[in-house]
Amino acid sequence: MKRLRSIAWLIVCLLCMTATPARALEQVRLQLKWTHAFQFAGYYAAQAQGYYREAGLQVDILPAPPDLDPVTAVVTGKAEYGVGTSSLLLARHAGKPVVALAVIFQHSPLVLLKRYEAGDQSPQSLAGKRIMIEPQAEELLAYLRREQVPLESIHFMPHSHRPRDLIDGRADAMSAYEIAEPFELDQLGIHYQRFTPRSAGIEFYGDNLFTSEQELKHHAARAEAFRSASLRGWQYAMAHPREIAELIEREYSPPHPINYLLYEAQQMDELLHPDLVEIGYMNPKRWRHIADTYAELGLLPKDFPLDRFLYQAPGKPDLRWLYGGLAILVALVALMLYVLRMNHLLKQALTSSQAAKQTLRESEERHRMLADNASDVIWVRNLQGELTYISPSVEKIRGYTPAEAMRQTIDEHFTPASARQLKESIQRGIEAVRQGKPFPTFRGEVEARCKDGSTVWADINTSAIRNHAGDVIGILGVARDISMRREAEARMRHMAQHDQLTGLPNRNLFSDRLGQAIADAQRHTEQLALMYLDLDKFKPINDNFGHATGDLVLREAAARMCACVRDSDTVARVGGDEFIVLLRRLDNAEDALRVADKIRQSLRESIVLGAQRFNISCSIGIAIYPQHGDNEITLCAHADQAMYNAKHSGRDKVTLYGPAIPPVSFD
Repeated sequence: MKRLRSIAWLIVCLLCMTATPARALEQVRLQLKWTHAFQFAGYYAAQAQGYYREAGLQVDILPAPPDLDPVTAVVTGKAEYGVGTSSLLLARHAGKPVVALAVIFQHSPLVLLKRYEAGDQSPQSLAGKRIMIEPQAEELLAYLRREQVPLESIHFMPHSHRPRDLIDGRADAMSAYEIAEPFELDQLGIHYQRFTPRSAGIEFYGDNLFTSEQELKHHAARAEAFRSASLRGWQYAMAHPREIAELIEREYSPPHPINYLLYEAQQMDELLHPDLVEIGYMNPKRWRHIADTYAELGLLPKDFPLDRFLYQAPGKPDLRWLYGGLAILVALVALMLYVLRMNHLLKQALTSSQAAKQTLRESEERHRMLADNASDVIWVRNLQGELTYISPSVEKIRGYTPAEAMRQTIDEHFTPASARQLKESIQRGIEAVRQGKPFPTFRGEVEARCKDGSTVWADINTSAIRNHAGDVIGILGVARDISMRREAEARMRHMAQHDQLTGLPNRNLFSDRLGQAIADAQRHTEQLALMYLDLDKFKPINDNFGHATGDLVLREAAARMCACVRDSDTVARVGGDEFIVLLRRLDNAEDALRVADKIRQSLRESIVLGAQRFNISCSIGIAIYPQHGDNEITLCAHADQAMYNAKHSGRDKVTLYGPAIPPVSFD
């Protein structure tokens, strides 16, 4: 026993003697390109999971205000690492020695958002518009040019980073991240269009981790340690999105709530494809495509060199010369074997050709069976744009048999706007193939014509069909009926924007319309009126007859108010018995007073519900643009004040705002 204890003590002493002291953590800084968000989840995860500490690093994660450029921060030494867009190539060309360490987003989330407008919904509708474009968004300019939108016709505006400017009409379109801004618009029930460069074959990378040549020269091992720990963090973050979203909300005080962060996480999964592509993977051919696209814009020289721009991890030397020699040796051996076995193979081929043909026929039959029984519509067009196949499911969705659909042109298949959109996409694909460029895939929502005269909305995806040599020989399309989804979305938008009892617009929708009306009035030097209306003697109805009866009275009052105004005007319910009325394009205040008295008289008439007769009245306050205010807040405050003046002056009155103007009564 004593001997065992002595041996154990000796082992402990040896371990103590050989143990190395813990090394101090190296301090480095990561400069983000925006405020804290799930967009940078992998770096927070690497910090929280201790991956950076295991790599010997103490990392400060720095958020960025709108005017900070991560490239400048890294090359000037304010940070060792940064997160940037594919415009890192432009910075490199400008003499800034940046090096791309890893790609995080395999697809760029940068899109253009535009308020929905009836009519032309193609990218060409952006011509002549006011567009907010953020810095380092050159891929959007490439997209507009490829869609033949004249850039000189666009009024480019500095980006405010406030979606409200799009909602209020201060901009017609704005650049945005599809993982972020659409969340805010959807929450407000705003109907919008989304234009993505990917639909025109412009495939840029998104957020890229980068550093400087200086960092790699003096701290190569540290750079690799930081890169590896960061990618571990990204793998963890995408596997545990809710955990990391809660971490960000708890530790980093982001400007948005947890549901916003989870929305980001969900959208990012489509951009990273962690199940298909290793996080961090960079394809030199994709970077070449990006550089060539910049060259088309005149922002980079043709064949801009990428060798010093793309990071190569240590321990992975360039062995292409060795691979080339091995390839030659293998080719020689293969040639010898080929000559020796040719006769045998030819004989074998002759005996097995019938079996091969049978296998091929069975394979073709299986694929045709799958296509013929698919619920989605599958179609094939040749490079002349002619339809060569369409699955039988077209009859279930559009009412036409496959034979009838095969005889139709694209214009007969789709409504005008959708037909134009699809024809342009097909033409772009054909031109790209002729020029030896990658085939641009298309994804979008189109409206198809049905045999009974109705239309149906479908989500279409197209891709190239290639032969055994890799040449594009046709276009494969898959169309999925999304009518039910769009109807559900429309119902949700309506519920988000309308009062459930009366069906009138609610405060959010009214605020949107008021903002547009003020902008139009300012542009055309017109007047408008804002009325605040409160029902008199309504509370006793609720108290004595119950809320069900009160609801019926409110519905009738709402219907009477709507009957007193024009289609271009708006009546909204903003509270229990409180309403707002917007009158557009007025000649003078007297017009508003006449409409207000018409409403007042209409509500004075008895409301008959079964055997009961109810008598109510209303108090109305009016404010006129621009005399009583040139913005939404001031107009609403003054109309509200005028309404309370009417209430305190005996009710059942109409009052025009003005400190010295007494209530105007029509009794």
